[in-house]
Amino acid sequence: MIQTVLFDLDGTIVDTNELIVQSFLHSLEGETAEPVSRELIIPNMGRPLVEQMEFFTGRKEVEEIIKKYRTFNLSKHDELVKEFPNVRTAMAKLHANGIKIGIVTSKIRQTTLMGLKLCGLDSFVSTIVTVEDVKEPKPHPEGIIAALKVLGSSADQSMMVGDSHYDIEAAKNAGVISVGVSWSWKGRSYLEQYNPDHLIDDMLDLLPIVGLTSDVDAV
Repeated sequence: MIQTVLFDLDGTIVDTNELIVQSFLHSLEGETAEPVSRELIIPNMGRPLVEQMEFFTGRKEVEEIIKKYRTFNLSKHDELVKEFPNVRTAMAKLHANGIKIGIVTSKIRQTTLMGLKLCGLDSFVSTIVTVEDVKEPKPHPEGIIAALKVLGSSADQSMMVGDSHYDIEAAKNAGVISVGVSWSWKGRSYLEQYNPDHLIDDMLDLLPIVGLTSDVDAV
């Protein structure tokens, strides 16, 4: 039976999609040869922010643009962020049944904690590994391995749930079960290309995979 479930944050349990897109559009305005579109931003979501800024601008010096991004992101955070349907219900049931929960994210710790608290998910989480805690971000397995070590969990009894191929590949690289979420803005067909062990359409679908019944009231 699964004893540990690790979650990505953005686009998986916390709906920060619109916040991220607006933050990019704001911070990149006037910084690129051609305007950056939503259609270009979405496929790159899930990568560390510095990598994305270097990609979009073609420059290595992106500290000021990142500062602009973070200022806007923080100012709009509580207005634009919400949890995805049934996430709180599913996490509460996992937690109540003794399943250890961790977060492995490419976000910084400050906004990770803000999102979890805003959505009422922080009390279910036993460990958080952010981009600031690793040398190699996803799809490298370092973050997953670090979370499992803190939780005292083994890879063969753990899973990683995420909305991007970075999450699925990181799970495979760490030897844990990979679970993709079909509500990814990138779409179900995008995730299917990376052959996750499971692909779910609702967070309640996760419960039977870990060995629990899904007879809970949806919220």
